[in-house]
Order: sequence, then structure tokens, then C-alpha cells
Amino acid sequence: MSNSRPTYSSSSRDCPVVDGIRQIQRIAVRNAEVGGIPISRALPTRERRTLGAWCFLDHAGPSVFSGSSQGMDVGPHPHIGLQTFTWMIEGEVLHRDSLGSEQVIRPGQVNLMTAGRGIAHTEQSTGEQRRLHAAQLWIALPAEHADTAPRFDHYPDLPCWLHDEVKHTLLVGEFEQYRSPVSTFSPLIAMDLEWQADGYLQLPLRKDFEIGLLPLIGAFEVNDEKFSPDEFAYLGINLNRIELRAKKGSRALLIGGLPLTEEILIWWNFVGHSKQEISRAQRDWEQGNSRFPDVVGYCGPRMTAPRLPWSDD
Repeated sequence: MSNSRPTYSSSSRDCPVVDGIRQIQRIAVRNAEVGGIPISRALPTRERRTLGAWCFLDHAGPSVFSGSSQGMDVGPHPHIGLQTFTWMIEGEVLHRDSLGSEQVIRPGQVNLMTAGRGIAHTEQSTGEQRRLHAAQLWIALPAEHADTAPRFDHYPDLPCWLHDEVKHTLLVGEFEQYRSPVSTFSPLIAMDLEWQADGYLQLPLRKDFEIGLLPLIGAFEVNDEKFSPDEFAYLGINLNRIELRAKKGSRALLIGGLPLTEEILIWWNFVGHSKQEISRAQRDWEQGNSRFPDVVGYCGPRMTAPRLPWSDD
């Protein structure tokens, strides 16, 4: 047995081969809290900044609200240069935004908000359920679309099928004969996988996509390596397939996409292609510029942006 250890950089798109075995980058998720809900953050991290155009991945819950807790409550905050993508597994969340959109998202549905040149929104738990389980991701907009008009889309119906006792839900992109209605600006895939029985699954992949897998419930064997829900598996590019093994009730989120060819910056709730672009958005938010109108219907203060980490001269 060799003592060789693989090395990675956050910009590398491939995984090394050690002793003839292709390695998987194992990334520990970071625990935090958003709107009163514990979350596990898989992207961005020091080890991996992006995966395709996916530049942010939070796994919220599963959480049970107790006592006087009202669940998630995220006050008005701005976005630019991205799409926020919310996949609801349990519970209900009310989305409001500065366009006047007001939409409850329920299990099995996706909310997609395109920030473009600027939008503000809020998120609050609603309904009778005392549970919340969801994934929220950001998709970086290409520079040519970064200034697009903001919009909001709700997708209550997504392609869903059973294969090898695994329920597949295609959230974004194309897979075999299935196509998601969710509209994006980059070639991407996202799929929820839920095991109805103990078993093995082999998924064909696009070789030009980077691929990652986040266990949501239960432990997994990913190409014969074991992963727990507090680990994100980055498999890189040039893969024809992925092999997964899990117990009944296990659930995972598979994401992928063409590697980014542009540098992006992420600061607070902004995604941009230059510091000047982000600085301008932060000033507009702090000064109450019409770029970020009020979110009608939400009772509470707007979020305060943290101090920029660079000089804004």
C-alpha cells in the first residue's frame, strides 16, 4: 500500500489518481445558522469555491421547531449577479421580494429567483408544520447576463421517476429522456435521489461536467468510498458514471455543471465580476437606492451589510 496522499487546489477541476484509483475530494461541511435555522454549508469553502456555476450550497435542517420558535425568519436582504435556487423537502416557506412576488414553496417544489442587476427578498416559515428541511443554492450568472432584469419563478412540478428502487427528481438540467423546466443561464444539473430500499445505483454522467454529491440523510458509498451527511464529495470532471450505495430512507443531492471560465467574487449576498461592481451594490443597499425596493408585507428591519473587506476608494 502506498503512502501517497492526493493534493487538491480550489481551482483544480480534476481529481488525482493514486495507486490506480481515482480519488474523491472529501470536504467537511461548515455548520452555521441562517434565520434561526441550523444549516450545513458545502459551498463555498476554502477547498472548493465553485462547482460549475453553482457557487453556494446550504443544507437546512432537518429541523423541528420547539416552544415559541416560529421557524425560519430571514429579513430583507439584497442580491446581485446570481440566481437563488430553493429545493423544499419538508415544511413550507413564504418568499417575498421587491418585485412584489409572494409565493409559498412546499415539499417537492423549486423557487428560482434571478437577481440580475438587483433584487431584495425575505423568507419565513409558514403553515402548520413544525419541521423544515431544504437545500438552497446560488448559481453565478455569466458576465454577459449579470445585469439582466430581476425575476422570480416558481416550479411546482418537476420530472420524477423510480429506477432501481431510487426515486429520482430532476431539479435542473437534462438526464436521459428527462428535462427540468427550471430556467438557468449555464449548463447545469441537479438531482434529488431518495432510496426506497437498500441498494445500489449507477448514474451516467456528462464527462465535461464537474460533479459533486451531498448526502442529505444517511450515509453513502460513493464509488466505494463512505461519506456521511457532514461531508461533501467532489468528483471533478471526466467521469462517465457514478456508483452509489445506500440504505433505505437515505437521500442525496447530486449537482454538476460545465466548469466556470470566468472569475467571480462572492461577498455577503452579492456575486460579481469585480470589486467595484460589488462595492457599488453595497452602497446602493446601504443608501436605500431604488435598485433595491422595499419588500412589501414583511414586518421587520432590513439586514445590515458587513464592512467591505477592501478599500472602497
